[in-house]
Amino acid sequence: MTLCLKSFVVALALAVSGCAGQNTHDLLNKTTVTVPAADIAATHEIFVATTRQKATKDPRQVFDGDRSLTTSFARVDVTVPKIHQVGAIERARGSANSNPAKDFTAKDVAFYADAPQFAKAVGADIAMRGDRALVFVHGFNNGFDDGIYRLTQIAHDTKYPGTPVLFSWASSAKTTGYIYDKDSSTAARDDLEATLRMLAKTKVKSIDIIAHSMGTWLTMEALRQLAITGDRDLGGKLGYVILASPDIDVDVFKKQMIRYGKPDKPFAVLLSGDDRALKLSSFISGDKPRVGDYGNAADLASYGVSVVDLTKTKGGDGGLNHAKFADNPILVQLLGDRLRAPAGLASDEPDPTQLNNLGQGLGKAVGSVAEIVITTPFKVLTIATGG
Repeated sequence: MTLCLKSFVVALALAVSGCAGQNTHDLLNKTTVTVPAADIAATHEIFVATTRQKATKDPRQVFDGDRSLTTSFARVDVTVPKIHQVGAIERARGSANSNPAKDFTAKDVAFYADAPQFAKAVGADIAMRGDRALVFVHGFNNGFDDGIYRLTQIAHDTKYPGTPVLFSWASSAKTTGYIYDKDSSTAARDDLEATLRMLAKTKVKSIDIIAHSMGTWLTMEALRQLAITGDRDLGGKLGYVILASPDIDVDVFKKQMIRYGKPDKPFAVLLSGDDRALKLSSFISGDKPRVGDYGNAADLASYGVSVVDLTKTKGGDGGLNHAKFADNPILVQLLGDRLRAPAGLASDEPDPTQLNNLGQGLGKAVGSVAEIVITTPFKVLTIATGG
């Protein structure tokens, strides 16, 4: 076996835990598990737009990894256990029943017949919750269940004051499915664009976007398409754009940003030099650097984005370091503090005093000191955190 092939095999083995890490992708329990209400911290209603096919072989998955040429719509109600720890997604192993007292548990799924019916339901929820929506676009190697639970965790841990909406594209949820996933994400560009436009037609005041890994490629393509039509900010309703661990070729990203133009609202790229999942992506792509582990933050910032370097912070995914934004307790709470202030009222640069105070307070619980380096088009900030 050649050295290059050995390196690929090692990287592939590291990525088996990937963005997901589950052997099965069952979302629903076989049987109902009832626990006292006191054991439940909260129930979150997650609205869904997806380009996946409905699961027929295993209905417990709800939607599988096969592509649909049309967008389907649903809502999933998920409970979070009282024992939940910030940054974690407590899950049952394999196909075992989830215990709501210990695990994130999907308890109800509602399907919408068409886009107008979904728009009416999500619009009503947005109006009730405070006129904001958070769209999450998951990454490579994710089942439908992974996206549901990750968005639930983000919404819960950040205390997001609005309606969570998952855009779930047809990932195969297999480590060996990188090319399939890239094609699936590309095929979903129009669907994400249409979903964002649908949300913009509601009474929403701010549509915030968090995209992860390969989902950032899909998101940037949809934003590029909006820019080409002259509506890059969705009629002034586009809020935060947060690209976490972007699995995008650096040169491609630069061209996307040139077409999109310098953002008017806070637009952040979260990267980490020790992201092992992106090392694999770079290998597959001919050793071309990815945005998510790019070493020249100033170069990226010159396109009008804020670059947040998380290299010196810890990840919670077994050393893969690909989801720090969501699984590091401190980073999750920093993200929450940011998101709770509407993008239209937020400055491009965070308040370093606020960040330092939060980092020092949380650091006592974490027991280690790390740094976040934020590079904007104007300056570089180094923030001490607790882990």
